[in-house]
Amino acid sequence: MRLVPTLGLLVALALPVGALAETQVPTNEGEVQFSFAPVVKRASPAVVSIFTRRTVPGRASPFAGDPFFSQLFDFGAAAPRVQNALGSGVILREDGIVLSNYHVTGDADEIRVVLADGREYDAAVILADEAADIAVLQLDGAKDLPALILADSDQAEVGDLVLAIGNPFGVGQTVTSGIVSGLARAGAAIGRGRGYFIQTDAPINPGNSGGALVDMRGQLLGINTSIVTRSGGSNGIGFAIPANLVARYVAAAEAGESTLTRPWAGLAAQPVTADMAEAMGLPGPHGVALTHLHPESPFAMAGLQVGDVLTALDGQPVDGPEELDYRLAVHPLGATVPVGYWRDGKLVEVDLLLAPAPGADTEPVRIGPGTIFEGLALSDLTPALIDRLGLPLSSEGVVVTEVAGPARRTGLEPGDIVVALNGTRLGSAEEFATATGTQARDWRIDLIRGGHEGMIRLGGR
Repeated sequence: MRLVPTLGLLVALALPVGALAETQVPTNEGEVQFSFAPVVKRASPAVVSIFTRRTVPGRASPFAGDPFFSQLFDFGAAAPRVQNALGSGVILREDGIVLSNYHVTGDADEIRVVLADGREYDAAVILADEAADIAVLQLDGAKDLPALILADSDQAEVGDLVLAIGNPFGVGQTVTSGIVSGLARAGAAIGRGRGYFIQTDAPINPGNSGGALVDMRGQLLGINTSIVTRSGGSNGIGFAIPANLVARYVAAAEAGESTLTRPWAGLAAQPVTADMAEAMGLPGPHGVALTHLHPESPFAMAGLQVGDVLTALDGQPVDGPEELDYRLAVHPLGATVPVGYWRDGKLVEVDLLLAPAPGADTEPVRIGPGTIFEGLALSDLTPALIDRLGLPLSSEGVVVTEVAGPARRTGLEPGDIVVALNGTRLGSAEEFATATGTQARDWRIDLIRGGHEGMIRLGGR
């Protein structure tokens, strides 16, 4: 759909500067009418309102347990509280597959979905990813529902007209209009921040989360997820999860998966600055420079090296680490995609086989009774654990995965990397278990927690 300019405007543009054109009366309806109504009629039936309920522990009185006030009052146990929340979602399959945000439905005990025509369904989360802020729902007993078609979000351009459809503030389904105001936006995600977004100035407010960002064909361009705001309301900068990533999560849910396993990069990179581009002979400050490569990284297997500048993946530009994560995530495991990189003053292209981080199925080693470490579980620090815990690629040692029983007194926490025990560096969780079987009187644990080196001293039995 396009805006038809009036005849008067056309005449004015054709006249020399300073000339005046006589205002013309519009000659047909198309010259005076411009409406998003056909797009809204096509898309809005597939946008739903989501109502959730969650039971949370009650807050204990700050005076509970106080020796003085406990004699005067019976505080009792803190009663659990019920939290209600509101959001939006989009129907993507006629049998009731709905996509929304994790922060809308991820922790809910009860989910009720209301369609634009008033029909209501109970729903359950069948796939969730807190890091990506995505949740896929299945409506109970649904069939023959209106569903949106996914657009190719890689074809979106800054300036494209878009509509945001959702249920802001619980007032009912609302449509707002705007444009795509930015692409390849990163760093605005909820959760751990692994995000790559379409930016829009279409007003998005509380309750719009999980709703649809649609293009002028009535297709789903993205899922509205967050805004930049100082007041809590829309300031004209909103973010949507691209439809191409949405498609991967829906496919995984339909395949019966409860989580989406993304292809592993196994590298660290930084954006190329203007100074770096000039020093490397690049045409411009584009791409990401590889600063570290894990030996088992698919990129290392494809022949890339530290110092190379990765410029494109599957024909799409890569200008930041988050963009690289996104470009990998929209492809399935086992796929082969072309990768372009800059080395020694020339552009090289190779094929990259997408694979998960190895070591995901490693069983933890559990420490049995007889020592102060009873109840501790540790795993070898595999690439899969490094990726899941967000650790540096160069991390070595064994990682604590569970602390229970007597081991709670050690001060160790899940996620700690144990580097050495009593001065002996550890290469595996089995080495830790063997070492703790000795009757030492004192223990020194060298570890890394939160990226910082530390040490714990314990008295033995």
